[in-house]
Amino acid sequence: MVSRDRSSQIFQIALPIIGGMVSQNILNLVDAAMVGQLGSTPLAAVGLASFINFVAAAMFMGMAAGVQAMVARRVGEGRTSDAANPLNGALLTIFVAAIPLTVILTHYSRDILTLVNDDPLVVEHGTAYLDARLIGIMAVGMNFSFRGYLSAIKMTQFYFKTLIIMHSLNILLNYLLIFGNWGFPELGTQGAGLGTSLSMFGGTLLYFFLTVRYTSKYGFGLHLPHKETLVQVIRISVPSSLQQLFFALGFTTLFWIVGQIGTAELAAANVLTTLTLVAILPSIAFGMSSATLVGQALGREDVEDAYHWAWDTSKIAMLSVSLISIPMLLFPETLLSIFLHEPHVIEIGKLPLQLVGIAIVIDAVNLVLMSSLQGAGATKITMIVGIVCQWLIFLPLAWIIGPYLGMGLTAIWLTQGLYRLFQVFWFASIWRKKDWASIKLG
Repeated sequence: MVSRDRSSQIFQIALPIIGGMVSQNILNLVDAAMVGQLGSTPLAAVGLASFINFVAAAMFMGMAAGVQAMVARRVGEGRTSDAANPLNGALLTIFVAAIPLTVILTHYSRDILTLVNDDPLVVEHGTAYLDARLIGIMAVGMNFSFRGYLSAIKMTQFYFKTLIIMHSLNILLNYLLIFGNWGFPELGTQGAGLGTSLSMFGGTLLYFFLTVRYTSKYGFGLHLPHKETLVQVIRISVPSSLQQLFFALGFTTLFWIVGQIGTAELAAANVLTTLTLVAILPSIAFGMSSATLVGQALGREDVEDAYHWAWDTSKIAMLSVSLISIPMLLFPETLLSIFLHEPHVIEIGKLPLQLVGIAIVIDAVNLVLMSSLQGAGATKITMIVGIVCQWLIFLPLAWIIGPYLGMGLTAIWLTQGLYRLFQVFWFASIWRKKDWASIKLG
């Protein structure tokens, strides 16, 4: 059982994030449903291109872990006036690095897609979407850093407001640009990518406005990042960024593996992955809550309090996500039919979706423990665990079970659930040892 006071503190941070992620759920589902009206091939192409874009943005998304860990620790230590300095450093780093990366990746986008899929139509639709999405990787990185900062200072209501506006704008732009409504050009998959990128930049501008107006006491925008702070942010963030990068590359590799089985399986895998990412968003929110509470407890030098926050949050996350799993277990065809319109593709995805319903409950603990370790500054060990489990265990098995032995999509998704279970036990073992309590953050 979790006490009322501790539950209240967990939900105080997590609920606005979950509320904002309800908007993100709607966005992801509507986005997939809109593109799905173009056919299975465009849907498969967008799924593949999305994860390549995820790879591109991953190195910047990882900055959020460093920002949240350092800001939460400073708040716990009572260093309020310079708590935002790590955010200042992260935003400057992302701005400098994102522009050249975008130019390079856009130039080679078609070549990259050709490497992972040999279907000309998939490459054509995917390139149009990917080029439009790459424009927004700077905004994605900055938005994640803002999210980490707002979570660390327990002002996640601004995150909620920004996501609601940003995702509403995305749905509107997709409606206009995919299908050419209200006199706008009909851009198909390119329109879906452009709508997402423009909404991301809109979110960045809103984050800047809200943060400058309401969090100036934490030092946001009032001074350039201190050299030692910038070095520390990068030091903590690099392992997290590499973990995000390899995680994204792993999903792209998984899509390549599934693509070797067939385009119908690839379309089903795209929907399964979209539904999975939607379903685990509350767990991500609870993980961010735990990371903040762990970081602030360590700032107060209360290791036992920090230790128990991870377990208490895990219990609440498991219970919450189990409610989401029920429709996946009982009505898989209904959920899949929202996005897939060919009966044989729906049949391919039915049993894997039920496996997702079980796996997301396991993953709730996985994500909370991983975030808790990152909140303590232990980003290096989370990187090692994530890369080993995904790249040395799951992906080789997925290729053997899928294309080599021909056991199909269900066997791959079962293997994925088992590898996540193994990862939970590994994270739990690390958390119990408490070596993370000795990590010093500037």
